[in-house]
This record gives sequence, structure tokens and C-alpha cells, in this order.
Amino acid sequence: MAAGTLGGLWQDLFRDAFEYRPLERMRTDGPLLRQLPERMRERIAWTPHALVGTAALFVVLVGLLSADSGALRMAVGTVMLMLLPAITVLMTLVRPVGAFWISMALTPFAAVVGGHYWPWGPSTFLSHLTVLVVVAARTRPRTAAWMWGLTLAFGGMLESVVGWQFSTTTSPFAVVSAFALLVVAVVQIRRDAEREVTVQRTVTAVERDRRTLLEERTTIARELHDVVAHHMSVVAIQAEAAPYRVENPPPELEQAFATIRENAVAALTELRRVLGVVRAEDQQAPDAPQPTLAQLDGLLANVREAGLETEKTVTGAVRELPQGVELSAYRIVQEALSNTLRHAPGATAKVEIGYVLSGLGLRVVNGPPTGPVKPSPGAGHGITGMRERVAMLDGDMTAVATAEGGYEITAFIPVRLAEEPHETQGTPGMHESHETQGTHGTDGTHGRTDEPYRTDEPYGTGEPYGTGERVGARLEKRETRPAKTEEAEKAERA
Repeated sequence: MAAGTLGGLWQDLFRDAFEYRPLERMRTDGPLLRQLPERMRERIAWTPHALVGTAALFVVLVGLLSADSGALRMAVGTVMLMLLPAITVLMTLVRPVGAFWISMALTPFAAVVGGHYWPWGPSTFLSHLTVLVVVAARTRPRTAAWMWGLTLAFGGMLESVVGWQFSTTTSPFAVVSAFALLVVAVVQIRRDAEREVTVQRTVTAVERDRRTLLEERTTIARELHDVVAHHMSVVAIQAEAAPYRVENPPPELEQAFATIRENAVAALTELRRVLGVVRAEDQQAPDAPQPTLAQLDGLLANVREAGLETEKTVTGAVRELPQGVELSAYRIVQEALSNTLRHAPGATAKVEIGYVLSGLGLRVVNGPPTGPVKPSPGAGHGITGMRERVAMLDGDMTAVATAEGGYEITAFIPVRLAEEPHETQGTPGMHESHETQGTHGTDGTHGRTDEPYRTDEPYGTGEPYGTGERVGARLEKRETRPAKTEEAEKAERA
């Protein structure tokens, strides 16, 4: 207990006692002060400084009136009774605790020069009381208690030495200073309580909003499950039972219904994942593996069975990319092909993937529709979602209509070199490998262009490539360069 008491005394009044702590201006954002003009509020903000300056002026006047004629004739008396007490009051604006110690040290010298009251004369009485009040207002109630106790102990010590020769002022000072410090402590405690209540209200409001958000997410998840999951389950069951309703159904019909059921089951699986994220309080990602570009062939086979002829072309050295890049690329291709199925029935689509040293390029282009286009009930968030995925990875994307009446999606997702695994050294022809699937684009010049590659044009931000160009050709030009030695390759990577 004693060690804790002495530690508090050291921390409040001795540690960094003369540290520079300027007095802050008064806040003017209250409900009443906000009604005043801006210039007037700026002046009102200096009210605490003005009050301290006024107190210092009163100390000078009291010292001038209390000093006798002999003291006025002496320069040392003028300094001790008027200037130094006023300076200690002004010092509370920048070094409050230091002003308290200087005021304590000045007390006996001023009392000797004054010659009537011990240990506090009129000017030192007012100056030291002002110092105690200002320092207590700028610190905390515990510091005010320490200062009041040290002041009374110091005054009692001085009275025990020479108090019998003068009129003692320790008792009056103790009563007046105790009342003043009590008022300051009450104001501080009330202000701290209001601040604590404000903090608690803020925390309560945040928790209430968080709880409301969780309730809304749970409601959305429940409604989404009740509406979408029910209909998808019905679709899966009807697709499984449909071949048994027809005698000797053709194999194509059975395969079509099997594909419908597989798509419905896959949609239900994805829906459960999304609902798991929506229902989760911590909003963490699902534990199930997310699709990557390795599953792209299955996606293309799925859309081919749905009637969309697709062609895939891969350029560059195929390598494993970060999970976020792989997932975003898969989702972009999936959404682009879904848009083609909805808005361009009977069209053909081309999917081009280009692996380059700086990232991954994507291009999905479809031709004009050959069948009747039915109104789509979608909300139009597909392209917006693709843009958000690309922007999240600091990439670029364009979505434009082609001159032939189709649509083209191009995107480039950068990948930092630190995130890429080291490429396997091979022959220069490794960067020119092509993987082509489907029935279109088999001629040897497909995807080539004589237009020089513009190095000042970022991928995916310029003019559309058109149907005669492919992202693989652009990225292939970027990758086709003279073979480098191992030292040059390492220097370029550095």
C-alpha cells in the first residue's frame, strides 16, 4: 500500500514535472456555441487562456496593494511580491506541475519580503491558490489531493520554524483551497462520467447495429433457402424422374435431363456454401474447396451440353496462381458464358486464357445470336460483379459489344512476382503452346495480327480487340522475346 502510494506521488508530481504541456483550447462544438458565428467561436476557444491571464493580472494588483512603501522602493520586493507570483500563474499554461513546484519554492522568500503574513501573503496566497486550481483542472483528482497535502505539510513546517513572529495563514489557505479543489474534482468526476456514458452508448449502438445486421442476414438466408433451395430441389427431382415418364426415351433426352439434375445439385451445393457464409457471425470463407481454372474444362463441357459451342485457347506457361486469382478467373468465365446462354442463344463463344509473367489475361467473346432472344428477368449484376472481382485484385476489365453483334469480355489480373512460383526452365517454344477445344478456329492463322503491340496501352483498357484478334495473340507477343541467360533472368526478376 505504501509502495503504491509513493508510486502514485512520483508519477503525478515528480515524473516529467517540467514537461511541456500546452493548455488546449476550449471546445466550441456544443449545442449553444454552434449557433454563434465562426469568428466569435474562434475567440471563445481561448477563454481558458484568458482566465489564467486575468488571474495573473489580479496577482500583480494584489501584490502592488499589499506591499508597503519600503518594499516598493526595493526592486527585490517588487519582483518577489508581484512579478514572480504572476509568472508562476502564467506558467500553468505550458508546464503545470512545474509551476506548482516553483510556487512552493517561492512561498518562503515572498513571505520574508512581505513581512506581515506567514507563509502566504496576499499575492502568494492568490497565486498559489490559482496554481492549485489550474493544475487540478488540467490533471486529475488524485493529483489535486497530492498537491493539497504537500501544500499543507509545507505550510505547517514553515509555521513550526518561525510562525510565532507573523500572522499564520496556513489554516485559512487549507479551508479555501480544499473548497476550490473539491469543486474542481466534482466537475472532473462528472465530466469523466459523462464521457464514460457516451462511450457506453456508442458501444451499445454498435452492438445493436451488429445484432440487427446479423438478424437481417439470418432472415435473408432463411428466405433465400426457403425460396431458391425449394425450387432447385424440385427441378432436380423432376429432371431425375422425367425419363421414366416416357417409354424408351432417346439417349439424348436422358443425357439432357441428367445434365439438368447435375446443374441443379451443383447450384444447391453453391447455395449452401453462400448461406453458410451469410449465416456465419464471423463472416469467414467456407471450408469447402473453391473452383479454380483446373475445373474450367468441366464448366465448358457443361455449357456445351446446354447448347453453347465453346472453344478454349491457352497461351503461355500454365502454372498455379494464387487462390483469389484462380477463383475470380473461374467466376468471370462462368458469368460470361452464362450471359451468352441467356442473351445470345445459338451463338458460339471463345474463351482465351493467357499466362504471362506479370499476371493472367482473360478474354471471352461470343458471336451474334442466331435464335430468338427472350427477355431476361435478371437484375443486371453480372458484369458489375465481374468488375468488382477484377478491381479487388487491382486488375483491368472491359465489356463491349463487337462490330458483328456479339459481346466481348476482356480482363487482366496482375500477379506479383513474389506470389508466383518459379517457372520451370524449358525451351522457348513453351510459351507458344496452344490448347484448343471445340470445332471452331482451327486454321493456323487464327488469333494472329500484324498490328504492332502498344506497350503504352494497359491490357483491358484500350479499344476492343474485335473478332479477328485474341487475348492469346496479344499476350503471346508480350512473352515472345529472345532467350535470356540464367544471370539475365535472375537480374530481371530482381
